[in-house]
Amino acid sequence: MPHPIQTKGLTKYYQDFPAVQDLTLRINKGEIYSFIGLNGSGKTTTIRMLLGMIRPTHGTCYIKGKQVNLQNYSVWKHVGHMVETPHAYPELTVKENLEVSRYLRLITNSQIVEETMRKLNLTPFAKKKARELSTGNAQRLGIAKAILHMPEILILDEPLNGLDPAGIAEIRKLLQDLAFNKGVTILFSSHLLGEVAKIA
Repeated sequence: MPHPIQTKGLTKYYQDFPAVQDLTLRINKGEIYSFIGLNGSGKTTTIRMLLGMIRPTHGTCYIKGKQVNLQNYSVWKHVGHMVETPHAYPELTVKENLEVSRYLRLITNSQIVEETMRKLNLTPFAKKKARELSTGNAQRLGIAKAILHMPEILILDEPLNGLDPAGIAEIRKLLQDLAFNKGVTILFSSHLLGEVAKIA
C-alpha cells in the first residue's frame, strides 16, 4: 500500500537560494509527523510543494502514491489543508464560512458544520463575522475548514499559532484523536518544540 505522503529528493531553489534541499520522507497512515524549524527554514515551502501550490526545482511529491501534478487533481478530495494564515470570507459568519466550504466540497451531510464547530469550540462564535474573530479563533476556523470533509490526510502549516495554552491542548487532543482513532495521516509544521514533542 502506498504511503499517504511521500517525497523523493525534493528540492526548491529561489534563484541561487536553496529553500529545501534533497528532502526524502515517507509518512505512514495514522502517523503524526512534524516539521520544526525557525522562520525561513523551508517548512512552508515544503508544504506548498506537497499541495501542488509551487513546483519543485527537482524531486517529486506523492499523495496516496500519486504524483502531485495537474493530472492527478482527484487526490485533493482526500486532503485537508491550511497554509500560513488561515483564510476566510471576512464579511461572512463562522457558520456561513463553513457552509460555503461544505458547498464547495460537495458535502451532503447538513449536520457536519454543527459537528465541526463543536469539535473546534466555535459554536459560541457561529454568528460572529470572520473579520471580528480573535487570532486564535480565526486559527480554529481555518482548522475547521481543513477537517470539514473528514479527509484521510491533513497538512497544516503552523496550526498552533495564535492559540492560548488551553487552545493548544484542545488542538493537540483533536489531532491525536484524528490520527490514532480515525487513521488520519497528519503533517504539520511548528516552531514550538515542546508541543511538537507532545503531539508528533
